[in-house]
Amino acid sequence: QVPLVESGGGLVQAGGSLRLSCAASVRTFSTYAMGWFRQAPGKEREFVASISWSGGTTTYADSVKGRFTISRDNAKNTVYLQMNSLKPEDTAVYYCAASPDWGPPPAEPSDFHSWGQGTQVTVSS
Repeated sequence: QVPLVESGGGLVQAGGSLRLSCAASVRTFSTYAMGWFRQAPGKEREFVASISWSGGTTTYADSVKGRFTISRDNAKNTVYLQMNSLKPEDTAVYYCAASPDWGPPPAEPSDFHSWGQGTQVTVSS
């Protein structure tokens, strides 16, 4: 298990930007693939983006491609999600997650074994 704490959520107008951060309290952070998921009220948790342990490979949901960027800083044990051109449909609780997968960045919730508590993102129209 990897303790994860998200931050950076908030209220923003449509077209605006937010950057989410997820800090991991583990010395082996650089050995984990990391991902971001989101869950809107009444909907299932959905994949947003993931990044390999090295940061060299990323994967995105079609709904966020070109608007969101996932990155990581292994020296700071932190993964980021830069969200630009936000839309009201991006409103959700955003969760970061850690996976021991060393292959391509995973995209299924079942591939991740550690989850943060979530941070709320609200985009007003």
